[in-house]
Amino acid sequence: MSDENGVPDEGDVVIYERRGPIAIVTLNRPDYRNAQNSVMTYALDAAFERAVEDAEVKVIVLAGNGKHFSAGHDIGTPGRDHHVRYQNKATLWWDHVDRVGGDQRFARETEVYLGMCRRWREIPKPTIAMVQGACIAGGLMLAWVCDLIIASDDAFFSDPVVRMGIPGVEYFAHPWVMGPRAAKEFLFTGDRFDAAQAKEWGMVNRVVPRAELETETLALAEKIATMPQFGLALTKKAVNQAEDLMGMRAGMDSAFGLHHFAHAHNAEVGADSLGGMNAKSMKSTATTSASASASVTTKSTSEQNGTT
Repeated sequence: MSDENGVPDEGDVVIYERRGPIAIVTLNRPDYRNAQNSVMTYALDAAFERAVEDAEVKVIVLAGNGKHFSAGHDIGTPGRDHHVRYQNKATLWWDHVDRVGGDQRFARETEVYLGMCRRWREIPKPTIAMVQGACIAGGLMLAWVCDLIIASDDAFFSDPVVRMGIPGVEYFAHPWVMGPRAAKEFLFTGDRFDAAQAKEWGMVNRVVPRAELETETLALAEKIATMPQFGLALTKKAVNQAEDLMGMRAGMDSAFGLHHFAHAHNAEVGADSLGGMNAKSMKSTATTSASASASVTTKSTSEQNGTT
């Protein structure tokens, strides 16, 4: 069944659960590797708002249902709803639906991608991303707005949009979450990097076995939840302000402009604003970093030899 805009009814694309002082917000489009459409974006926002308004919630955990945390923005599922009007929550920019060209894309992405991520970064309660499997492109944005990232040992991270001729995802946090040189390798290659490499770069706090991901994440959340709520809120604000003083917000604004210049260039010289790429072609051209491949080979050999 579809609505008047032709968008299939997929049920609850975000699930909200509270366990004592912890709110668990779960992305719930597992058949599409939790690709983020606008229905999910606004459901996420509603769930986060619910957690913020609940005085009993001390910590928020963001999870993904199924094998993967999130494969990114929805650029090709039946539920893709870029043409649908939603009430702006993050910006006061005009709506995108009755606009054309760069005006349409800039209006939508200012609200749904960059604006929403900045709004969620400022949630006054600690947030923890619980990441397994794929965390790609737009999936990175969801994890990066969280204060902490706990990854399973099968998680992998990638921003392959340079293959579209575009300099990274809209929420351009790369140099701040992993450092400039790592960010360049991450972007220049478009490779998939494993959780161990992400931790070495400082992008991930902890790497745990897949079977222990939920237990370890909730244990950390419960420990944080013993701290004073207002103290946590002020501490989070202090660290976020320090990041912004290091140029994060201004740098992100600059990168967002380059991002849209790249879209416009693609539309002018090629078939479309995505450089002719789609979800299928992006997946078919995905590559794994040499270090991650070596890690997988070593692990496989160790398992065959009965060692750890």
